[in-house]
Amino acid sequence: MNQNMERIYNGIVKENPIFIMMLGICPTLAVTTSATNGFGMGISTLVVLVMSNLVISAVRKLIPDQVRLPAYIVIVASLVTVVQLLIQAYVPFLDAALGIYIPLIVVNCIILGRAEAYASKNPPLLSVFDGIGMGLGFTFALTLIGLVRELFGAGTAFGVQVMPEFYQPISILVNAPGAFLVLAIIVAVMNGASISTAANRKVEGCDGCCANCAQASENCGKKEGKA
Repeated sequence: MNQNMERIYNGIVKENPIFIMMLGICPTLAVTTSATNGFGMGISTLVVLVMSNLVISAVRKLIPDQVRLPAYIVIVASLVTVVQLLIQAYVPFLDAALGIYIPLIVVNCIILGRAEAYASKNPPLLSVFDGIGMGLGFTFALTLIGLVRELFGAGTAFGVQVMPEFYQPISILVNAPGAFLVLAIIVAVMNGASISTAANRKVEGCDGCCANCAQASENCGKKEGKA
């Protein structure tokens, strides 16, 4: 697998921003009342993420360290404004549904996190693929959560009735607590499948193999010897 495809794979699977890294939880919980809303928010974030990674990577050597984060915010804010105007012009129902959460993409920790952790340290092409991977992973997560909430909370999928008439919707799922419940169930399933998340690592602590651990080589050597 080449580096470009690896960045896409990591963003969707190994480093999924919602299910693995636990980033961007606020918009995830707020806008996923339906699959359409989740997909729309995900695509909007993907476009901003790809463009911001490209621009920041291209000008990374021109931005002084002292004003690095403010410069990133200005770039992201400009791109978000363009995306919001396009949504208002061509998809007004999505703009009405997402509301304030479109402008808040500016401070989404996924956007700024990838700008700081990846785009500011890597060439433009790799940064673009990193943005695509993270954006697709974010879109997949939001759409899945929105689909589960809409399907069992309203009996529809992307606005189309799919549940039989006798089905009694679980209305709490399309309300605020439903987002926490669905995300918790998904994370519980991942834990059952032994898929480690950032939350797991915080609770379980360092395994002695991280780059910052003074005993990394010794501990990892012992683990490899046991394997």
